[in-house]
Amino acid sequence: MRHVLTTASLVLAMALGAGTVAAQPAGASVSGTVTEAPAAAPTAPVAAPANGGIRSQNIFDVKPEASADPNYLNQSNGERVKVQPGNNAPMWRQVGQGTTGYSSLPKSEAPEAGNLIQPFVKYPGSRYTNAGEAWRQVRNNWIIPYGAALLFVTLLALAIFYFARGTIGLHGTETGRKIERFTPFERATHWSNAIAFVTLAISGIVMAFGKFFLLPILGGAIFGYLTYALKTIHNFVGPLFVVTTVFMIVTFIRSNWPTMADLKWLRHAGGLFGGKEVPSHRFNAGEKAVFWGGVLFLGTFVIGSGLFLDKLLPGFVYTRGEMQIAHMVHAVATLCMMAMIMGHIYIGTLGMSGAYKAMRTGYVDETWAKEHHELWYDDIVAGKIPAQRSADASTTPVRTVPVEGTPS
Repeated sequence: MRHVLTTASLVLAMALGAGTVAAQPAGASVSGTVTEAPAAAPTAPVAAPANGGIRSQNIFDVKPEASADPNYLNQSNGERVKVQPGNNAPMWRQVGQGTTGYSSLPKSEAPEAGNLIQPFVKYPGSRYTNAGEAWRQVRNNWIIPYGAALLFVTLLALAIFYFARGTIGLHGTETGRKIERFTPFERATHWSNAIAFVTLAISGIVMAFGKFFLLPILGGAIFGYLTYALKTIHNFVGPLFVVTTVFMIVTFIRSNWPTMADLKWLRHAGGLFGGKEVPSHRFNAGEKAVFWGGVLFLGTFVIGSGLFLDKLLPGFVYTRGEMQIAHMVHAVATLCMMAMIMGHIYIGTLGMSGAYKAMRTGYVDETWAKEHHELWYDDIVAGKIPAQRSADASTTPVRTVPVEGTPS
């Protein structure tokens, strides 16, 4: 999926940029008759290299005296257009000012196809730049390095916690009596959403950071095919993630509703750093934080910006500026969501014994339920909620399923 802020946010991002040219989408052809127009104020001329070599130069910084043609100073703008049609300073200045030419692409599909680049604007305290370059600078100088740091620090913290705390196991002996924790529908919803998320996360990581750790190993050709394939997968799996996330919210929202017991769990960090685990209902405050903060809040931004980047939201005009804003929102929200889900995956696998089995089989031992979710277990014993929900509910306060070969 790709990337929705406000115009004010884009202006702030533009101030970070430095001017170069943003490319026109592939498949568009742009042409047009260029009339003489006053030149935009150029930046300072580029000094020649000390070694006398050739140095590249921004075409919008060109001054007449920089030309190698001795007659260039004596030529009018109109003469320059005739002598070098399509390749002269006046023409490129007008392109930088947003002059619209002719495009073979239909206006409905590509409203900005007639504009070769986004207009260059002089912002206070900065050089001439455009939104495309500002977006590139924000992505390369902020989102990529700080996003990578966030994921690395999260992974490092989980590794330190694991080696310091170890796997959270049971203190009592398993009874052999099982309580249904997740119904088949709940497990199908969770696993379909999890598979879609992991697919999107892996493809997104490769597209964002792959050039730093995969490109040197695979080479340009293989890496290019790989990223193209992952981009295609990313775009098609995205809508599946949207649907499964909606199912996740509808299915689990009732069990994740905040209660007063969550405050005590948060004050003691659930007992994760030693001591007795704090009693909780079906889901503790940490799991609820992942649900409300990660799945619902961040998921809304990830999904909204992703659908926008896939051009699946009706009623919008998909301009370059809006797509750039959407990309920044999508990238930031996705990185934060990935950091939260990494903690959730850790607890559900290495961090807590029996947690993965609960989602795989749907059942937990009676001892596991009492130690990790004591309030939930008490409600089952009291008959407030059934011990098994995928079959016809029993009037018996506790309905447990014995493991084969063990007494009930």
